[in-house]
Formats: sequence, C-alpha cells, structure tokens
Amino acid sequence: MAKCEVCEKTAGYGNKLSITRSHISKRTSRTWKPNLRTVKADVNGEVKRIHVCAKCLKDGKVKRA
Repeated sequence: MAKCEVCEKTAGYGNKLSITRSHISKRTSRTWKPNLRTVKADVNGEVKRIHVCAKCLKDGKVKRA
C-alpha cells in the first residue's frame, strides 16, 4: 500500500456525493491518495530510494542525496 516513509501518511477513505445531493442514497466510496515521490535520500549514512510525500519534501524533513 502507498505510504510515506517519513510521516506514515496513507490513503484516506470516504464517500463521494452526487452533484445534486438530492438523494442521500447516491453515494459511492472513494480514496484520497498521498502525493508520493520516489527520491534518493540519505538514511543513516546510506543512500536509499524511499517513498516520501510532497509535504515532507517541501518541509525539509528529508535530506536528499
């Protein structure tokens, strides 16, 4: 499953409502996936490829190799 290796962010689940929202029975399930990037990062002195969300990259939580 898709998961950020820094902040442990995973997919979120919920309901997708219809445009009109006139009937409560018109719901389908959907997922919100994290914006993951595969980057080469320095992990404990080694260069590894890890999956990191874009927010962790932007905040500087990952030291790129």
